[in-house]
This record gives sequence, structure tokens and C-alpha cells, in this order.
Amino acid sequence: MEQTNTSIFQKPTWVVVFALTAAIAWGCAFPLIKVGFHAFGITAEMTGSKMLFAGLRFAAAGMILLAVARSSGRSFKTKVKNDWWFILAFALMNTTLHYFFFYVGMSHSEGSRAAILNSLSTFLVVLLACACFKSDKLTSRKILGCAVGFCGILTLNLGGADSGLFTWLGDGMIVINAICSAFSGLMTRGLSRRVDVFVGTGYSLAIGGMLLIIPGFLFGGTLPHVNMLGIVCLLLLIAISAVGFALYNKLLSCNPVGKVAIYNSLIPIVGAVTSCLCLGETFHLKYAIAGGLSALGIYIINKGKN
Repeated sequence: MEQTNTSIFQKPTWVVVFALTAAIAWGCAFPLIKVGFHAFGITAEMTGSKMLFAGLRFAAAGMILLAVARSSGRSFKTKVKNDWWFILAFALMNTTLHYFFFYVGMSHSEGSRAAILNSLSTFLVVLLACACFKSDKLTSRKILGCAVGFCGILTLNLGGADSGLFTWLGDGMIVINAICSAFSGLMTRGLSRRVDVFVGTGYSLAIGGMLLIIPGFLFGGTLPHVNMLGIVCLLLLIAISAVGFALYNKLLSCNPVGKVAIYNSLIPIVGAVTSCLCLGETFHLKYAIAGGLSALGIYIINKGKN
């Protein structure tokens, strides 16, 4: 009888399939963003256009999630009337600021470097959670995992200038994006106490996306060369956000966090490899070392977590 009532999102085989799908999809987003920039003719200095591109992606993904939530009968009511300020703050941190810095950084950095640097958010949220929540204890496993992960990120800056070095507009923006991502990760706990998480995620993407579109237009943002390749990239990125967040949040609601989060170790590796394959970027040995150490650090942090 228990077997019959078990959700498909709790069955081990499907947990692996869905978690891998989300992780691989998010990893593939790195080269897609770069290809989308090139297809639409968005250059590094076109900040307004980058905001518009990002805003269209997340606003559309958010609307899709909200439509699915409505059709599945989820509650859209907040648990306390004054909780809308928190949802707005979450949208601003989780989507608007997070992806503003991410898209600016992506236009000034190689996709492979950005994918590995982006894993910094995983280690930051672990340390911040231990500082902010009594239920999160700073264990030796977490310290070791963060140390290994940070070593992987530092490895990116080994070698000469020809193999890539730190830049503020590239790597610097990705680091700030990771910090925003870490803080929004902490805010997710507060979101779940105020509104259905699936609905809250939809609000975050839709509102945060609109908060990117409006200033994007004000800064003169356009999509200079609308063409089929650019549209396909944008549609794929919208699908990645909608499907990735839907699967990931559903899995988190049905399983221990560590059982799902462990698959995030694949994101920097998939992002680095697909960026090199799709964009023709040089795959330096330090990328393999950095990606491997970042993945190992995430694995160590989540290993044995219940």
C-alpha cells in the first residue's frame, strides 16, 4: 500500500532522472546565453539589451510556472497579508540583482570560467546558513567541502594570461551574482513560510524579470538583430528556467535537501564542457581541475546529509 502512495518524485530512480535533468539543463544555459548574445547582436557594452534579454527569459518562465500552479490548484494566497514585501525582496535578490550581475559577467567572461565560478554560491550559502540558522551546524565535513571548493575556484587563476585571469567586469560580476544567489538561497526558507514555494518561485521569476525588462528599456535596450537562432536560444533558456525550477523545487519538497542538492555538483562541469564544445573556447587543464574540485567540494558537503 505504501508503494502505491509513493510519489514519482520520491522514487529513487526518478529522483536521479529529474535531478540530473535540472542540473544538466542549468549547465547548458551557460553557452546558450553566449550564443543568444551573439545571435541578437548584443555586445559587451549594451547593458540595457542584456537586461532586456534576461528579463524576457525570466518573466516568461515565471508566467509559465504561475500558469501551471493555477492549473494544478495551488494556493496563491500569502499566509500573512504583509508578506508581499518579502516576496518582492526575494524577487529582487533571487532574480533581478542575481541575473543582472550574471548576464553582465557572462558577456565579459568565457562560459567555462563562469560556470565554475558560479559554484561559489553553493559554498557561500553553506557558510551563511551556519551563521544565520541554529539548525545548520558548521561541521568538519562542511568546512572540508568548502575548503576544497574554494581551492577549485582559486585554481581558475593559475597560469599565464593566455589561460584566463580574473577581470572585474567578467569574473567580478559572476562572484557578485554568486553572493546574491547565496543570500536568496537563505531567503527561500522565509518564502516557504509565507507562500507555496512553487507559487513563490513563479512570482520571483515573473516580478524579477519585469524589474529587469523595465530598466532595460529605460537604458535603451533592444534586441538589435531578431532572428531564428536568437529566438530558439531564448525559448530554450525560458524552458530551462521553468522546467529546472519546477523539477528542483518539487524534488526538494519531497526529499531530503542533500539527496537532491548533490546533483548540483554537475552544473559547473556541464557548463564548462558545453561552453568549450559549443563556443569553441579553449579547454585549459586548470578548468578540469577547478571543475573537479568544485564538484568534489559540493559532494563532500552533501555526503551523508539526511
